[in-house]
Amino acid sequence: MTYPVLWRARRAPLWGELDLDRIFDGFFSGRNGEARNLAAWSPVVDVREDEDGIHVSTELPGLGKDDVNVTVENGMLSISGEKKREVEEGDENKGYHLVERRYGRFERSFTLPRGVDTEKVSARFENGVLNVDLPKSAKAKPKQIAVK
Repeated sequence: MTYPVLWRARRAPLWGELDLDRIFDGFFSGRNGEARNLAAWSPVVDVREDEDGIHVSTELPGLGKDDVNVTVENGMLSISGEKKREVEEGDENKGYHLVERRYGRFERSFTLPRGVDTEKVSARFENGVLNVDLPKSAKAKPKQIAVK
């Protein structure tokens, strides 16, 4: 009986076998070799459910309510928008030593479960946090049955 080999008997030098060009090409490009948009970002989201509905909270620092779009269509909730970089007149990289903040378009989409009343969805934007409330329809809410 033979078993697959999980390790090599002889250890090769670490840098001798690594193809760094291939590693970096994979990091900076997508599946088909196209360049990745390093400015693309995706906001973090919390999703919680209670007996009344589903509640989605999304952190969107640096944006205002006019920079965000919320749509419900064909059983999907989509949150999209664009965070623009504040650029002063002249050289846009002038004086920067490090840029870690993310800019650009974003979109997050979620498939809604059955039982969400899409006609009553509401959204509010406060202090850089978007809160979307997706109420459950009366049919989807638990009903207490009296035992006789």
